[in-house]
Amino acid sequence: MRTRLKAPTPSTVLATIAFVVVTALVLLPIAIIVLTAFKPAAEVNAYPPSLLPDVWTLDNLKTVTSDLPFARLVGNSFVFAGGVTLFALVFDSLAAYALARLDFTGRRLLLIVIIATLMIPFQATLIPLYQLVADLGWVNTYTGLIAPRAADAFGIFFLRQFFLALPRDIDQAARIDGAGEFRIFRSVVLPNAVPALLTLGLFTFVNNWNDLLWPLVFTTDAEMGTITSGLTQLTGPSGIVPHGVMMAGSLIAILPLVIAFLFIQRRFIENIATTGLK
Repeated sequence: MRTRLKAPTPSTVLATIAFVVVTALVLLPIAIIVLTAFKPAAEVNAYPPSLLPDVWTLDNLKTVTSDLPFARLVGNSFVFAGGVTLFALVFDSLAAYALARLDFTGRRLLLIVIIATLMIPFQATLIPLYQLVADLGWVNTYTGLIAPRAADAFGIFFLRQFFLALPRDIDQAARIDGAGEFRIFRSVVLPNAVPALLTLGLFTFVNNWNDLLWPLVFTTDAEMGTITSGLTQLTGPSGIVPHGVMMAGSLIAILPLVIAFLFIQRRFIENIATTGLK
């Protein structure tokens, strides 16, 4: 006996159309970056513009790698974004555990202060922070790039909320077995918070990899810049921007982010699906 396929309802059709349109709008800038990266300069500057290149070329990619210390910039980006992510996960998780699982005087006040720092614009603290880094002699160093971002108020709050959702019975069982607080944190809480840690790690890595202002301010040596700040050096004479070359550099810059997302996609989706559940 054959089962009849139900005709889609008007609401389903509209939802599908809306999904396709939104997806196309989201992917359009990425498609423009990819296609422009393989266009010769004449086609990039042609009017009216065309989406697909008539002639495919690798000249833009060659220009990026020849005009910039490309390998060094990419390496700096990995050290900067990866170092910040690693230290932020360690310090944020420690602070979040204390705020979520330990009872001590002033815990609520401390949490309020941490959340309040999220309301302070980053630009308001940039000058005194730069002065502090300069006084320590950390300008043009990996330490100066990483240390001021080794902890983050959003990360602490995010992990605290996740830790609050974990049953306290597992803490009590570990204490009965003689485990100390650090052992409970390392062997009990963290293994149950892997999805949250991966999610925060992805957000932190992406935000720092894409950051332009921070490496521009704290590095004056071209060899210490990141791939994002290095692309600003591609501006030609009289401020002319070689859009094809810029798109080629941007294409290479986003590839590690795509790989990072694909690598932890399963865990990332798992965390989003279980947000708010206890």
